[in-house]
Amino acid sequence: MAIQYGISGTTAKGIAASVERRVAEGALGPGAALPPVRRLADGLGVSPGTVATAYKELRQRGIVVTRGRGGTVVAQAPAVASRRPPRVPDGLRDLAGGHPDPAFLPALVPPSRLSPGARSHRSTPRLARLEEAVRDWLRPDGVPVEHMTFAHGALDLIGRLLSVELRPGDAVAMEDPGYHHLLDLVTALGLRMVPVAVDDEGMRPDALRAALRAGVRAVVCSPRAQNPYGGCFSAARRDVLVEVLGDDPEVLVVENDHASSVAAAPLWSLASGGLSRWVHVRTVSKFLGTDLRWAAAACDPITLARHDGRLLLTSGWVSHLLQETVHGLMTDDGTRALVTRAQEAYVLRRETLRKELGGRGIDAHGASGMNLWVPVRDESAVVNGLRSYGWWVAAGARFRLSSEPGVRISVADLEPADAVRLASDFAAVLGEGASEATYGG
Repeated sequence: MAIQYGISGTTAKGIAASVERRVAEGALGPGAALPPVRRLADGLGVSPGTVATAYKELRQRGIVVTRGRGGTVVAQAPAVASRRPPRVPDGLRDLAGGHPDPAFLPALVPPSRLSPGARSHRSTPRLARLEEAVRDWLRPDGVPVEHMTFAHGALDLIGRLLSVELRPGDAVAMEDPGYHHLLDLVTALGLRMVPVAVDDEGMRPDALRAALRAGVRAVVCSPRAQNPYGGCFSAARRDVLVEVLGDDPEVLVVENDHASSVAAAPLWSLASGGLSRWVHVRTVSKFLGTDLRWAAAACDPITLARHDGRLLLTSGWVSHLLQETVHGLMTDDGTRALVTRAQEAYVLRRETLRKELGGRGIDAHGASGMNLWVPVRDESAVVNGLRSYGWWVAAGARFRLSSEPGVRISVADLEPADAVRLASDFAAVLGEGASEATYGG
């Protein structure tokens, strides 16, 4: 037994199981280094090949990652552990969660007509009227709507697709900085992430081209309200990205339009560019309710068959009660008016904070959506400094692969008067002997 690390076992599976237990128990936390292969082999009295096989299994399952000369370490979001965001300290204003303002969410009223009896919906998994409502939703944005499916949220759909399309060790092009739950999901599936830099127009073509040359088999991106950077595709950027992707027609392109109706930016969808393998995903949690775990997706016929084939073998279908609720809200005039007011409010709140920060010499990115990304040099210093003023913002480390540090500020319920005070406090934090040390804008 390797006493120092608490790892035991005489076979590759036994060693891997021992490491997994230590990670699940919290004894080996994210970033913890595992012993070098030969050292652990000597300690356990096994061959180096046995330990190497154990480490390979752990890598494929998303529990550890190998960093070249940095050795093998526990993944930041190991597949056997649940990484939740840190608890918001008492008395602080939460600007880290990324949630919509509850004042703009409609009341969720379950449908009065329940599904009759205990019958299976596998033969008719989607409500026809909801399918048609979704087509009416997507068609004006130029998204092809011939083939469609539903899922229990975007992460559920993307996770299912990647697990069907790819195998552990395959590479996926991911936005950097990008949505932390997606980064965690890809790691948990045992896939390898290739970072693609973003700017105010979304994925950068040069970075995407480099990722394709590196052999990625899938690309995951956001056409607008990119989280956390806030970028949105322009027509020109969309066209260039489609051209770049055209050189690799078998690469699956996953377009996550998570904010859609409240993104406050036009959609220039890659799906309208004639790609061979694509899926455009939309959810409603940002404007109909955070507890509505439902997503719609338009896609090519191969992607539809592969997704629905796997769905059929697992949950089978998305609850018709949930579908009835979504349909009722999507077709309600009062809810539509509420969504319009939400979009207008989020634009005002985002632009007010960005203007106030800019007026104090602080650069912030957020062309669409409900977040601002502020580049800094020392995330901890800024987060803790703002905490002393009563604000709680998200450190950028959760969102980054190789991009520069920053903090994400969620503005959904930040009234303009509060934005003025936050910008003033942010400037004070940078000015308290930390300007050169922390601010990178």
